[in-house]
Amino acid sequence: MITHDLRSHKSAEHLPRAAQLAWKIAEVAADPVAVEPAVTEMIINRIIDNAAVAAAAVARRPVASARAQALCHPFKKGATLFGMPHGTRVSPEWAAWANGTAVRELDFHDTFLAADYSHPGDNIPPVLAVAQHTGKSGADLIRGIATGYEIQVNLVRGICLHAHKIDHIAHLGPSAAAGLGTLLNLPVDTIYQAVQQALHVTTTTRQSRKGEISSWKAFAPAFAGKMAIEAVDRVMRGEGAPSPAWEGEDGFIAWLLGGPDARYQVPLPGEGEAKRAILDTYTKEHSAEYQSQALIDLARRMGSEIGDPAGIDSIVIHTSHHTHHVIGTGANDPQKMDPNASRETLDHSIMYIFAVALEDRGWHHETSYTPERAARPETVALWHKISTVEDPEWTRRYHAQDPGEKAFGGRVVVTLKDGRILTDELALADAHPAGARPFRRGNYIRKFLTLSDGIIAPGEQQRFLDAAENLADLPADGLGILNFTVDPGRLGSHRPHGIFDWT
Repeated sequence: MITHDLRSHKSAEHLPRAAQLAWKIAEVAADPVAVEPAVTEMIINRIIDNAAVAAAAVARRPVASARAQALCHPFKKGATLFGMPHGTRVSPEWAAWANGTAVRELDFHDTFLAADYSHPGDNIPPVLAVAQHTGKSGADLIRGIATGYEIQVNLVRGICLHAHKIDHIAHLGPSAAAGLGTLLNLPVDTIYQAVQQALHVTTTTRQSRKGEISSWKAFAPAFAGKMAIEAVDRVMRGEGAPSPAWEGEDGFIAWLLGGPDARYQVPLPGEGEAKRAILDTYTKEHSAEYQSQALIDLARRMGSEIGDPAGIDSIVIHTSHHTHHVIGTGANDPQKMDPNASRETLDHSIMYIFAVALEDRGWHHETSYTPERAARPETVALWHKISTVEDPEWTRRYHAQDPGEKAFGGRVVVTLKDGRILTDELALADAHPAGARPFRRGNYIRKFLTLSDGIIAPGEQQRFLDAAENLADLPADGLGILNFTVDPGRLGSHRPHGIFDWT
């Protein structure tokens, strides 16, 4: 890996293209380096993972609404939509929008955490949609997805967005554009412009993940994928982008990040170096914010020792800066303690999550979030006994580069009404690659079969799994089978009247 120093430059300095981050990203995307077998295997895992969570969400209102919008944009070639017949095709940017929303709705797919947050599986819907539309092969798709993961993960390693209240889709737009550049074998200068356009149009604030969190939390990454496709299309037609997007005097670093004196280090593979970043990412066993995964497992483990939760006087979770300030009491966000909060808010409240996981000795992607579950008096009472504090050691481990040190969990101190104090800690979720029960192919398949049970017919489940597992051998124009269909009665309802429905 080569670490690239990044700062803003005055216009008079005339930063050459070859020295700009967007150009370096484009060079990585255009590098024809082979994809390693382990990376191919993990890409297949994540395609299965995305389909699993999309199936579980296929009838939810935001997903149904996004699909209804997409269906207003039919396209003869086009791309498929989760839940619809394979022959139903829409314009690829709208397929990316609908499928990306389905993947993101339950906050239940893969993650990478470093200087910032990310769900790099969000790169898959736009790259797959364009691959279907342009008649690419399974091998082409694998190369494009490998690049999307590589760029997003390394941007997340080097540039913190949340400290400046910028939403993490500002890393996703450029990574998806780079992945499309690889998929389509575009030249460096074309990818360079597309990456910058995508950054420019996908920079938004973190209010989408704070306060009264709405369905936009699921739509936002899908929007980034849609914008990446449109950016690539524009640039292929000869249009340019604001340059240099990151380093310019009035650019991203100078005004939206750390300012003219800020310095960032972004690692990227050198020429001929394999794109392996997907192997550093991890998926979720539980449908909740990733920083809650280990704490759900810890609540499950501590439940038997604690016994009746009514005997608890207080619970303090000692954890990282990120966990405390984003999903903990350090967010100073009253909605995180509100039984009437939205599902999107509850899955960003570790106080709620830990309370329910402790009472139920586990977690469920639907029943753990129902209004009835959130409003139980005993749950509300326990929930309000829980607080978080930042522990510098957990913050250090969160940011550690050494995989043996890196951790996303915390230490929990439970004070009982009888005066006893129980303490336990867990650094990594059980499903993490270094956890107690790391996810393998069988786990991804089981997750798909579990989440799609009663939604996708058994024969269709197996057909999709067979297609995904044979991804590397799928021929040109053969990617339409990377889709699943469901009975129309299971697709949910949506608000039927919008601009695109006008007749």
